[in-house]
Amino acid sequence: MTESHDQLPERNRRRFPGISTRAYEHPADRSALVALRKLSGFDTVFKALSGLLPERSLRLLFLSDSVRVGDTQFSHLNTMLRDACYILDLEKVPPMYVSQDPKPNAMCIGLDEPIIVVTTGLVELLDEEEMRAVVGHEVGHALSGHSVYRTILLFLTNLALKVAWIPLGNVAIMAIITALREWFRKSELSADRAGLLVGQDLQASMRGLMKIAGGNHLHEMNVDAFLAQAEEYEAGGDLRDSVLKIMNVLPRTHPFTTVRAAELKRWAESRDFQRIMDGHYPQRDEDKEASVTDSFRQSAGAYAQDVRGSKDPLMKLVSDLAGGAGDLGGKLRDRFTGSQGGSSGSAGTGTGKDAGTSTENGEGPDDKA
Repeated sequence: MTESHDQLPERNRRRFPGISTRAYEHPADRSALVALRKLSGFDTVFKALSGLLPERSLRLLFLSDSVRVGDTQFSHLNTMLRDACYILDLEKVPPMYVSQDPKPNAMCIGLDEPIIVVTTGLVELLDEEEMRAVVGHEVGHALSGHSVYRTILLFLTNLALKVAWIPLGNVAIMAIITALREWFRKSELSADRAGLLVGQDLQASMRGLMKIAGGNHLHEMNVDAFLAQAEEYEAGGDLRDSVLKIMNVLPRTHPFTTVRAAELKRWAESRDFQRIMDGHYPQRDEDKEASVTDSFRQSAGAYAQDVRGSKDPLMKLVSDLAGGAGDLGGKLRDRFTGSQGGSSGSAGTGTGKDAGTSTENGEGPDDKA
């Protein structure tokens, strides 16, 4: 059963009555989900699994082998959960369970109704404000309806392992899994934003991500240095490194932790976030009237801005080419080899920064850094 948040938050935090998920969802989250739904065979698989997945069995499993959060069990987590639902105006408080697992983790799953699960490793790792951001993160997943697709991903991943021995048996499944993982990673960025709206403490969100990456050693870590890692990761290397980054991230369900921290910090410093905090945000009762075209336009604009502002060698090459920079062969050679020079006849096209046709694009990343 779900419970109603009949108790008010312990602390005076800003509340967002009727907030639409459009207010905090990352544009890439919506784009990836639309692309996923258009994937050949996805609708068929989705409809089939929606009727076959053991929803009741899943709930009984956590009920029987985990600890359900409530007034008498993990009451501090119960208070955080009610707070998060109150702040984001989620009418029904999802059941939350604590599961014995030393690995720090949390998830929101379920088809009919969401269930939130946190591990003992996470509860023991984070302090109160850090944990509040995580609970808000999972409530954000619940409010956005992410739990359905996350549950299907878990099921398909297990299924792929079982049919891997069949020739070509898991090719179609892996195509859907790959698309689901791409969306899953983007949905984490949305949920991080929801966690910040609930906790309303950027430093706590940063600390939590650092602890997930490096353990309970805050005295040995530094937020600025941690964010500098994301900068180095994004900008470092040549095109070979860009390809390796793509290969490394494909099997993952979550973005890299430093990248998540940098993304969240950028959003926290944006005008969009400040407008929400000032009480100006899309309302969920207007969702039906929201323009799909506008959503696509916003997503495309966000992707284009990411490409222009990225310091990754591959993204800079894409930006340069989109801006009309010449000498494609020379650019590919230089990016793959890390060379900064060019032939005497193409001095302005060796790195993209020197290209006269890409001066405007080249200045963008420095302005944003």
